[in-house]
Amino acid sequence: MGETAPPPLRFVCLFQPNGVFPPAWDLQAPTLDAELPPILRPLTPHREALTVLKNLDNTGFGHVALTTAFLTGVGVKDRRNAISLDQWIAQRTGEQTLLPSLELGTEPPRPGGDGGQPIAYANTIAWNSPSTRLSPEIIPQAAFDRLFRTRIDPAARRAAEQRLSVIDLVLDDAKTLRRQAGLADQARLDEYLESVRSVERQLERSLTAAVPENGAMPRADLVRPLAGMPQDRQAHLRLMMDLLVLALQTDSTRVVTLMTAHGFSRQSFAFLGGITSDHHGMSHHRNQPGLVSEYTRVCTWFMEQFAYLLERLKTTPEAGGTLLDHSLVLYGCGMKDGNGHVPRDLPLLLAGKACGALRPGKLYTAPPGTPLSHLHLTIAQQFGLEMTDFNGTGAERLGGLFA
Repeated sequence: MGETAPPPLRFVCLFQPNGVFPPAWDLQAPTLDAELPPILRPLTPHREALTVLKNLDNTGFGHVALTTAFLTGVGVKDRRNAISLDQWIAQRTGEQTLLPSLELGTEPPRPGGDGGQPIAYANTIAWNSPSTRLSPEIIPQAAFDRLFRTRIDPAARRAAEQRLSVIDLVLDDAKTLRRQAGLADQARLDEYLESVRSVERQLERSLTAAVPENGAMPRADLVRPLAGMPQDRQAHLRLMMDLLVLALQTDSTRVVTLMTAHGFSRQSFAFLGGITSDHHGMSHHRNQPGLVSEYTRVCTWFMEQFAYLLERLKTTPEAGGTLLDHSLVLYGCGMKDGNGHVPRDLPLLLAGKACGALRPGKLYTAPPGTPLSHLHLTIAQQFGLEMTDFNGTGAERLGGLFA
C-alpha cells in the first residue's frame, strides 16, 4: 500500500477595511510573550501560531487605491490593476482542485467614487488580470453551491451538464467569428474566449470531482446554508469562515480570500452596544477619545472573528498536523491609521506554519519603508512560483521570514 501524499500548502488572505488605531495595535516588545496590545488580545490563545509583521508599506492613497494594491502591490490606476498574489498562486495550484480559488465576502459593492476610481473596486482584493477583478461571493448558500452542489445534488449536476453543452456551442461560434474579425476585435474576442474557457474548466472539474469523504470531516458539515443574507453580522462572517475551512478541508480549493467587509465600509456596529458612528466615520477619529474607543472596539471585534477562524483551522486535523499547520494565512488592512489613510507600517499578521516553512510566535521587523510587494514576492516564491520581481514593482525577497 502506497504512502499517503502529504497535505498541500494552502494560501488564505483576510482583508479588514479602514485600518486600526496604532497605539492599540503596535507591540511594545520584540516577542509575543508579553501581554498583547488591546486589538490583538483576542488572539492570545493563538500567539504561538502568529507572526506579526512590521514596517511594510502600501502604495497609493485612499480606500480604493490601498484596497486594490493590497495583493497586487500596484493598485488601480485608470481602472487597471495587476494580477493579485492569490491569483498568481491559483495559476499554479488551480488545476489540481475543483476551484482555482474562492473569493468570499460579507458586504455588497457600493456606488460612488474615491480618488477618481469607482468605490466598487474596493469590494475585492482579487484580480486575475489587469482589467478583471473577482467579486467575492457574499451569500453563504451560493458559496456552498459553488463548492458542493454538483457533487451532492443530481439536479444540479444535470444543470451543469446542460450549461457545459451550451458553452461548447458558444466556443464553436466564437472561433468562427474570430476568423472573420480584425486584429483589435480578435484581441477582445480572445479575452472573452478565455473567460468562457475558465467557466468551462470549472464546470468540467465540478462534474468529475468526488463527493468529499475526508474521514476527519463529518458529513453533517455539508448541510446547505439557508438562502439569503444572514442579518446577524457575526453569524454571517463566521459562516463564511466555516465555508472557507470546508473548502480547504475537502481540497476543493487551496486559495481563498475573504473580505471581512467592503474596503470602504460604512457599516454600523450598534449591535456591539454604545457605538454610534459607522465604521468609516469612526476611523477618522481625529484623536477624539470617544471615537478612538469605538474604533478600537470595532477593530477588536474583527480580531475576535479572526480568532474564531484560527480555532477552526487549528482543530481540524489532517495527516501530520492540522489545517492551520499546512496553511499560510495573511490577515491585514490596506492602511495603518484610518484617520489619515496612512499607508505605512501596515497592520499585518501571518498565521500558520506553511507546512513547516514558517516558524511563528514572533515579531518580524523589516527595514522601515519596505514595500508590501516584498511580502508578495516572498510568499509567491514559497508557493513555488519562479519570480524575481512582483508585478514590476522591483520587489525583493524578505530575508529570514521563512526557514
